[in-house]
Amino acid sequence: MAEPMNAEGAGAGSGTGAGAGPVALRISPLAHLAARMHTAAVTGPRGVTLTEWPFRTMVNLRVDPVSEAADRVEKSLGAPLPRQCGHTTASGPHTVLWLGPDEWLVLSQAEGTDGTAVAAELRAALGADPGSVVDVSANRTTLELSGPAARQVLEKGCPLDLHPRAFGPGHAVSTTVGPVAAPLWQVDDVPTYRLLPRSSFADYLARWLIDAMSEYRGPELP
Repeated sequence: MAEPMNAEGAGAGSGTGAGAGPVALRISPLAHLAARMHTAAVTGPRGVTLTEWPFRTMVNLRVDPVSEAADRVEKSLGAPLPRQCGHTTASGPHTVLWLGPDEWLVLSQAEGTDGTAVAAELRAALGADPGSVVDVSANRTTLELSGPAARQVLEKGCPLDLHPRAFGPGHAVSTTVGPVAAPLWQVDDVPTYRLLPRSSFADYLARWLIDAMSEYRGPELP
């Protein structure tokens, strides 16, 4: 897995150099826990890893889903807006998470773009119609929990039924893990989950997950 980043395009050990702009000087919300998350990784049949993916583009979108503005937004994204709780849609670098009947979270991994650019495109699509587009990239970070034991780790503090019969790849909902509220998105059937906590709660959630992972270092009890 790639080295966690503390600046756009620069690893944790990279120098910024003279004249570095504010983007190059950013520190991720969990940069101080990168070594602990790496050390907490468990391998084998009960394996689980925890990684931060900071500085991901996140844009909050509100629009009437049956309006012409929604049609324009969908064309801009190249993906339909999901219409049901728990559903997501994706196209190219964009993934759209359902947050409410008229609210979505747009995640983007478009290379060379930032939240400002994505938000500007969506605002242009919204035009003068009712709705809102807000770049919330700095409001949250992304934690990725992956491995055979990832579901069991989450089940220690998440009230959702995460069994594959009820929750699988492409599902995303707002929930709590421990005492921390965060959108939870299952990416694949490894399983890999991404949690999107607010930056101010990320430290607590990461430490909670590290503690919850620790038992999987030992053998499974009969």
